[in-house]
Amino acid sequence: MSPSLRRLATVIGLILGLSVALAPAVSAHTSDLPATIDLPAGFQPEGIESSGAHLYAGSLADGSIWTANARTGEGHVLVPGVTGNVSVGLHLDRWGRLWVAGGPTGTIRVYTARTGELLQTYTFTGTGFLNDLDIARNAVYATDSVNQQLAVVPLGRHGKLLDPSAAHTMKLRGDITYTTGFNANGIAARNGFLILVQSNTGLLFRVNPRSGIARSIDTGGYLVNNGDGLEISGRTLYVVRNADNLVAVLRLSNRMRHAKLIGEIASPAPGVLDFPTTATKTLGALWVVNARFSTPPTPTTEYWITRLPLQP
Repeated sequence: MSPSLRRLATVIGLILGLSVALAPAVSAHTSDLPATIDLPAGFQPEGIESSGAHLYAGSLADGSIWTANARTGEGHVLVPGVTGNVSVGLHLDRWGRLWVAGGPTGTIRVYTARTGELLQTYTFTGTGFLNDLDIARNAVYATDSVNQQLAVVPLGRHGKLLDPSAAHTMKLRGDITYTTGFNANGIAARNGFLILVQSNTGLLFRVNPRSGIARSIDTGGYLVNNGDGLEISGRTLYVVRNADNLVAVLRLSNRMRHAKLIGEIASPAPGVLDFPTTATKTLGALWVVNARFSTPPTPTTEYWITRLPLQP
């Protein structure tokens, strides 16, 4: 064997050896994470977001935001609750700001994720229920689950927060048609487009954020009924199906006009998932918050976050 071939063989051997050595360590690291993380009693969670080891969850009861370390499970209140406030979907932007959809209050609030300082409140008129939100083409878009529109907060240069008067709504058009019940729910941005799920029909749509035109995503007949929060990682789309206690995993085509079902992630044990609403991916795992909508909320009702694998 020539010196060049010997060197190549040595390099390949080192790479293979390193891969074998690292695989158990990565797996062990993920399994060492908490299987569940307790939220405060009576919290009534709905949205969840993450950055590294930091998890964020919002409360439907009073709009408070709770944060925890996904490695240890230890957490605290980041944003204190206020009577009348509601926190539904959450989105953490690249400037370290946490955006919060306000549900029936018709507001979108934005906080500093590090300290919980309220930076701005955007108020909309004529909205029904602002449910979830994400950023595409330098603007924040939130779904309205009752009225066929999106709430829009334009951003300035380098993500600058604009005056509240800049906020407006945009009609949803194209293939989507609202019906009775909860309609557009979870939303996620990819490649300048928005993906949204219509809970009551089980349909997925790709939306052009400039025009509001929605085009159906062909899922080969698979319906994501009770679809709630969305999480996108590359071309993998996670759809939390709340009342079904599972997460559907689909593979998007390049242009996001088709999606193929990979499988469903179910509860690892009875009761571990209880009406999950939204999910976030971090530390090699999927973290879902359990809203427990079928359980009457009381000040002592228990709520928690569940860690799930990334694949069915």
